[in-house]
Amino acid sequence: MEVVMWKLISILCIGLLSFNLLAQDTGLLIKNRADPWVYRVAADSYYFTASVPEFDRIELRHSSSIKGLAQAEAKVIWRKKDQGPMSANIWAPELHRIDGAWYIYFAAGQADQAFHIRTYVLKNSSADPLQGQWQELGPLNTGWDSFNLDATHFEHQGQHYLVWAQQDKNKSYNSALWIAKMRSATELELPATLLTEPTLDWETLGYKVNEGAAVLIKHGKIWLAYSASATDHRYAMGLLTASADADLLKTSSWTKAPKPVFYTNDSLKRFGPGHNSFVLAEDGVTDLMLYHARDYKEIQGNPLQDGNRHTRVRPLYWTDKGELDFAQDKPD
Repeated sequence: MEVVMWKLISILCIGLLSFNLLAQDTGLLIKNRADPWVYRVAADSYYFTASVPEFDRIELRHSSSIKGLAQAEAKVIWRKKDQGPMSANIWAPELHRIDGAWYIYFAAGQADQAFHIRTYVLKNSSADPLQGQWQELGPLNTGWDSFNLDATHFEHQGQHYLVWAQQDKNKSYNSALWIAKMRSATELELPATLLTEPTLDWETLGYKVNEGAAVLIKHGKIWLAYSASATDHRYAMGLLTASADADLLKTSSWTKAPKPVFYTNDSLKRFGPGHNSFVLAEDGVTDLMLYHARDYKEIQGNPLQDGNRHTRVRPLYWTDKGELDFAQDKPD
């Protein structure tokens, strides 16, 4: 009888262990890195950058694979100033290759005005962005001076575009998304076009925010993901879509999903997912999404001071009709 009981207990324990493993996300890539950005040069060449918890520097790492980024050396390529512009809140760097040079767009405040956030640009003419010198090109002129951040670049049909988040001083929200064509990596064709404002209920929880844009072009459409609300468990991702042949500078060309497409999932311990980037996997077929999230819900104090937003990676899914599916209820 005792042997039978031990066998039953063993079976139950194994079953519970299997259930727990299935119930957990397995997509953790890099701890304590928020606003992840990955740039694919080739099937065996990926660069990665993100916000560090101290908000005081920009790091860059390289690997021959996505998973390899976790162990890759993080090289500091730039540090914040002691005072004045670019001396506080170094946020959301993104690495882009434009017209034969490397550029990093990032947001920064000032030591005496931490939330005087503006977008700044660095340039490196080396073939390898981990080599050579990074030159400071100063702030990016977006057409008016106000809180702005999260600039991202994409190229479509031979035209370069920039999308970023910025405050409209005449509106009551924190930030909306804007788009403009680019004359160069540091000059926009202005005025910019408004893409989306935080008007939906799920976009205004804690803060009224649209930010963190990322672009994927596939199946004849432009898929533009963005993030909204406060940076706690209420943070979530929305989606804009436009036809690949549309005039992307017309607000009416874009369709906005009425509900979030990726958001907190308690059972998977995925809280406040957002500020993603898209990338093609090594196989040249699978679309991946890197994003940040916490693995717990309750936060003590200001969420921005909680450095446990971790970079995660998961595959994207496509329906038979070619529609993007974030698979909210699937683990990474």
